[in-house]
Amino acid sequence: MSFTEQLYAALHDQPEKPMMDFKGRVFTGGELAAYGDAVIALLDAAGVEKDLAIGIILRNRPVHAAAVQALVAHGRPFTTIYAMQSIEAMAADITTTGFAAVIADVQDWTAPVIAAAASAGSLGITIDLSGEAPVALVPGLQAKGAGPFRKIPGQPGLEILSSGTTGTPKRILFPFRMLERAVASINVGRAPGEEPAAQVTTLPFTGIGGMCGLIGNPMIGRYTALLERFNVDDFVEAVDRLRPADASGPPTIARMLLDAKVDPAKLSSVKYWFGGGAPFPPELQDEFEEAFGIRTLWAYGATEFCGTVVSWTPALDAEYRQAKRGSVGKALPGVELRIIDVETGAILPPGQQGYLEALIPAVGDEWIRTVDLMSIDADGFLWHYGRGDGAILRGGFKVLPEKIVSALLEHPSVLDAGVVGLDDRRLGQVPVAAVELRKDMPVVSGEELREHVRRLLPSHHVPTEVYVLEEMPRTVSLKADLGALKRMFAEAEA
Repeated sequence: MSFTEQLYAALHDQPEKPMMDFKGRVFTGGELAAYGDAVIALLDAAGVEKDLAIGIILRNRPVHAAAVQALVAHGRPFTTIYAMQSIEAMAADITTTGFAAVIADVQDWTAPVIAAAASAGSLGITIDLSGEAPVALVPGLQAKGAGPFRKIPGQPGLEILSSGTTGTPKRILFPFRMLERAVASINVGRAPGEEPAAQVTTLPFTGIGGMCGLIGNPMIGRYTALLERFNVDDFVEAVDRLRPADASGPPTIARMLLDAKVDPAKLSSVKYWFGGGAPFPPELQDEFEEAFGIRTLWAYGATEFCGTVVSWTPALDAEYRQAKRGSVGKALPGVELRIIDVETGAILPPGQQGYLEALIPAVGDEWIRTVDLMSIDADGFLWHYGRGDGAILRGGFKVLPEKIVSALLEHPSVLDAGVVGLDDRRLGQVPVAAVELRKDMPVVSGEELREHVRRLLPSHHVPTEVYVLEEMPRTVSLKADLGALKRMFAEAEA
């Protein structure tokens, strides 16, 4: 069977088996499969051809999970739309993309989104557990219009917005066959044939990590406690109840658990903490492991890689833990890695720092270049030194300062802007901004500018502070002096 056929069989294999819980309610495999089948039935009945793009405003909710699993199982191409952006940004995405159908929770079917779907001629499907029907057509959008509608090029697949590891964030197309590698990546470090323990899911489905678990869990028959968003109380309750053997998440979660002074007994079933998305400082690892007795096994991957490419495993941890402290691990089997010179592109020898490139046969036959500054030592361990593009890692999300600057410059009162990252004990880093206003335009406050950014960009890009300056500090080339801004912010914070 093809990968999609295998997924379809897994989704319908054990209809009575409990597969997920969410906010106190348990869902069987049959219930989730029925939700997904209902979505497909509406698309078929409306005549949405299988090669037309479908947009889904994706949240970590059971019917959303079922819809995505069904789309993959039926080989229907789709594009994820961030739910963490403003209503206006969602509507603009729908207007410009040309989806034949849009799937969204009832809370996301706002007037602007409905209007955008109507103008594009999109069929509207609502997925929600609070109404009479979990899956239904949106009034006024019960039929597909004339289009034109976008077709996802090449083989059927899904599109996910990248986090920016290899450069500016963009939609990355994953043919469904490539998800086999994504499924394999969720088993990194686990023994072959090992019965999958229950999992507490906190990663957003809109990222490659969350998508790997969403598609992979039914394939391996893993029960999941789904959290819409991470919070300490719900996470600890789920771990204490299900007693999973491992857990995962970015360093931010580790810090939040420590700050909440969680009873170690409630996390005592967890042997290993798997994670990635941001560097895990060795000092935080030590504090976390001493408090909870959980080994941290870090990894490195990217949306463009369709999962993890570098990781620690229990075996590596046992042999090299102290000798390679601070490394992100070694390349996974089948993955080739190299370091190239930032300026010339020449391949560098072991120990030299440059940009990482990866060759992943399951993804393609070309080397994928990142803008992550790394080195590979003589033993094959990788060391991560940060970003070459100045990206800010905010709780596992990559934030590109230039995107915030561009958004601020769209405001008619803003003459110039600068954005830098400040260290944050819980999130790793947070973006902060400074602006200089135009003399002939209305004066606006920092809070007004934060709301302006919120309307244009996903929420993790919104600066924690926007300072309005009389005059922007500048370099000799008259660009915003980011070093001076960083010192100014640090002094203000102190």
